[in-house]
Formats: sequence, structure tokens, C-alpha cells
Amino acid sequence: MLREDAEGVVLTVRVKPRARRNSIIGMRNDALLVEVTAPPEQNKANDAVIALLAEALNISKSRVELLSGQTHRDKRLRIWGLTPSQCWERLQVVLGQRP
Repeated sequence: MLREDAEGVVLTVRVKPRARRNSIIGMRNDALLVEVTAPPEQNKANDAVIALLAEALNISKSRVELLSGQTHRDKRLRIWGLTPSQCWERLQVVLGQRP
């Protein structure tokens, strides 16, 4: 799910568009499960995923970059300025687990 590369942390995400609410709901098959209310058209769902992750990680949206999966439910995003352990700790708080 999280791996470090030369430019930041790469996060694997599985997205459910057109959900009832925007939320991070858990983990499955080494991917973070995310629900967004936005439809999967005109980049709306991708923008919603970026906004949700930025809020959850307490960083600006400009520090989250979509690397792959622009038109797919499975996406890879780069997180700038955090280590994998910092990302994991912040995600555990959102998921209701202890870091």
C-alpha cells in the first residue's frame, strides 16, 4: 500500500465513486479503500480523492499527485513531504486504529 520512492511516498488506492459520503473506509488487498460522492467523469472523482487524502493526511492538495489510474478504480498517488511511517500513522488515526 505504501512505498517510498525518490520523490515521496506512493500510495495504492481503490476508489468507489458515487458513494453516499466521502470517506476512507479501510484496507483490502494492499490498497486503501476510499469512497467519494463525485461521479467518475471529467476528473471529478480523482479530484475528490485527492482532496480527501490531503485532508486525512493534514497536507495541502498540491502535495498529492495522481500517478496512474486516471480512468480506473485502482489508483496510485504520490504524497510529497511525508515518510511512509508518517503517512501510515495519520491514516491509522482516520481509520480509528492506534498508530
